Amino acid sequence: MNIKYVLGSILTIPLLPLLYFQGKKIKASVPKLPEAKGVQGRSSFSSEKVLRMLTIGESTIAGVGVNTHQEGFTGSLANELAPALKTRIDWKVYAKSGYTAKRVKERIIDCISEKSVDFVVIGLGGNDAFELNTPKKWNRDVRELIKSIRLKFKGVPIVFINMPPIKEFPAFTSLVKFTIGNLVSILGKELNKIVQDFEQVYYYRRAVSSVDLIERYKLTIAPTDFFSDGVHPSKTTYQIWAKDISNFMMQSTEIKNAILQARS
Repeated sequence: MNIKYVLGSILTIPLLPLLYFQGKKIKASVPKLPEAKGVQGRSSFSSEKVLRMLTIGESTIAGVGVNTHQEGFTGSLANELAPALKTRIDWKVYAKSGYTAKRVKERIIDCISEKSVDFVVIGLGGNDAFELNTPKKWNRDVRELIKSIRLKFKGVPIVFINMPPIKEFPAFTSLVKFTIGNLVSILGKELNKIVQDFEQVYYYRRAVSSVDLIERYKLTIAPTDFFSDGVHPSKTTYQIWAKDISNFMMQSTEIKNAILQARS
């Protein structure tokens, strides 16, 4: 039993009507941006050696906030990883805005047409939190998702990126940031436990923080520049986030070797 979740639920129950009202108001006020175009491509770094990457998930992976995936998270991640691995990276996106871990497993995995890939990157958690899914349900759904991917691609390395920074979303009220943001944190801790039970499945557990990224990468932008619509990342954010994920992957000898061995 997750004590923090139970205590949080007890505190949240009386606030549910207000959360519902505020959620409807936020949804109506935030512009509905389309998903990015161009679901497949390749890194700008050219090489005879090739790695095949799939990215799977919710709106962040779907590229909401930018015009094309080439300038979004997936294209940016490929461009960061390719020179570090000294190989071209061919990529394809399988993602849908609004999807939870369960929906991804049920509606996306069977639609993947590739017969083999070298590694998979997954971005989920925001919608599971918005739907107030319990840690137990999240645990079960993520495990089923991992198993379904492994059935399709035996032994493929899987990397879960960090959970969305709900508490920083400018469009959200303080109440929504507190309740949903805390649930995202709880689901993130649950995900960290889940990956320990699988070989070559990894999770970047560092919390996303605009202040932290600005300091670490010596950026000359303001925290407000991180969002395209008050909720989804801007083009700049996708590129910075991808760089940070790439650094996490390349600084881990285990992840790096798992990816390179998958190619061989």
